[in-house]
Amino acid sequence: MTRQRYRGRFAPSPTGALHFGSLVAAVGSWLVARRAGGEWLVRIEDIDPPREVPGSAAAILSALDAFGLPPDQPPVYQSLRGGLYEAAFERLRRDGHVFPCWCSRADLAAHGGIHRDGHCVAPADPSRPPAWRLRAPDLTIRWQDDLQGPQEENLREVAGDFVIRRVEGLWSYQLACVVDDGEQGVTHVVRGADLLESTARQIHLQCLLGLPRPGYLHLPLVLDAEGRKLSKSTAAQPVDPADPLPALRRALGRLGVDVAAEAADPASLLREALNEFEPAALRRSSLTTTPTL
Repeated sequence: MTRQRYRGRFAPSPTGALHFGSLVAAVGSWLVARRAGGEWLVRIEDIDPPREVPGSAAAILSALDAFGLPPDQPPVYQSLRGGLYEAAFERLRRDGHVFPCWCSRADLAAHGGIHRDGHCVAPADPSRPPAWRLRAPDLTIRWQDDLQGPQEENLREVAGDFVIRRVEGLWSYQLACVVDDGEQGVTHVVRGADLLESTARQIHLQCLLGLPRPGYLHLPLVLDAEGRKLSKSTAAQPVDPADPLPALRRALGRLGVDVAAEAADPASLLREALNEFEPAALRRSSLTTTPTL
């Protein structure tokens, strides 16, 4: 059998400009993919219109170019892939893995905010559309994270019956991510540790849909001075595409790569960094413990 070539991806949501935490995730996934001699893709996860900031998808792509990180294939937009998600949903419904749910937050409060019944506990309400939940079995899912080590999670206890289609008809991140990774042939997922808790749900969906399981590597988060995730929600300042080298050097430093030589442009700096980068450097980097910014 021919071994499948490494294919990684960076999948930002267009809810604001590229900030430093996202830049670290992008550079980290790019370095691991290039070190493996593989491809690096970009996917715009624009399936939540209420949260989307107009123009941010284009701004993110432009910033990636400015930082020397153009993808190997044209970017994919989730908003244009609804047919794939619909087909996956219909397969799950046909096989009896999903159910309609009219539960409110008050209904779930009695269960600790987690739905574990395998069926809706609220009366059906034909006057309004339901959400659709995936039945979570009493199943412990185990996997090896290439940085965080061995992981396990009991799906019913931790995640419960999770939503895959919202009341508004919008697709969940869990379903869209799994379908896209499978359809795009993604072999390895390198992303922030805030998404580590999504992995068991995604592995279960992969099994139900007959999709291959990629490898996983979850990068520790870049934190602010108060120990919170540096993100758009905490008003993180965007990186400056007009002056990319300082932020790019800092991002590489956070990933354990110290490039001493001067570089004239981001592409040159990334080539230097790739010569120095070893995945083991991620374990030695200050990324694991030290808040920044």
